[in-house]
Amino acid sequence: MRLQKILAEAGLGSRRACEQLILDGRVEVDGAMVTELGTRIDPETQSVYVDTMRISTQTAKVYLVLNKPAGVVSTMSDPDGRPCLADYVNNHVERLFHVGRLDTETEGLILLTNDGELSNRLAHPRYEIPKTYLAQVKGQLAKDVSSRLKAGIDLEDGFVKVDGFKLVDSTPGKSVVELTLHSGRNRIVRRLLKEVGNPVERLVRIKFGPITLDEQKQGKIRPLRSDEIGELFEAVGL
Repeated sequence: MRLQKILAEAGLGSRRACEQLILDGRVEVDGAMVTELGTRIDPETQSVYVDTMRISTQTAKVYLVLNKPAGVVSTMSDPDGRPCLADYVNNHVERLFHVGRLDTETEGLILLTNDGELSNRLAHPRYEIPKTYLAQVKGQLAKDVSSRLKAGIDLEDGFVKVDGFKLVDSTPGKSVVELTLHSGRNRIVRRLLKEVGNPVERLVRIKFGPITLDEQKQGKIRPLRSDEIGELFEAVGL
């Protein structure tokens, strides 16, 4: 297996970033520095070190989906002691990464894996992975909200548009909408809906690429099925 692929799968960055680690002379195999890209090694028998720290090359791959409650920070640890993702994976000894993130008050689907290559690709804008949300917002929608969001809106950090939008429910004081977009920018759904005059009161991510929450209860975590893993790999060309 190529050395840069092993580094990427260990979660040390994108394939390109791992190639740079090799070129910078920061990687050793069995105690010898390796600086040639494309070097092949046997992860079952050889030891790999980055900055003198040994990395795991034989860990079984883990793919999980969590229905994150509100109030949980999207990190594997928190210096302030707030609830975090690690609280839900205490029975997993592998080093897990979250794919993308949800802000603290946003609920719903978040993927966790120790497959660094897949994680990096799913988060990369190049692959345009769609995410679908249910949002409860203040007030009723103006007639042009859907067309405005689909045409695109200029925010302070650039232009963005949704791929899909529909009204799910409406009362005089609030509305529930479903929207799909592939942008992963910080708090992008909240900022978009505030821009069109309907601030978010509750936000739940219900789908990430081909993976859906379905009937998974809040706070529950489950392993992905083999067909779901295959669909994720297909979505990013693996």
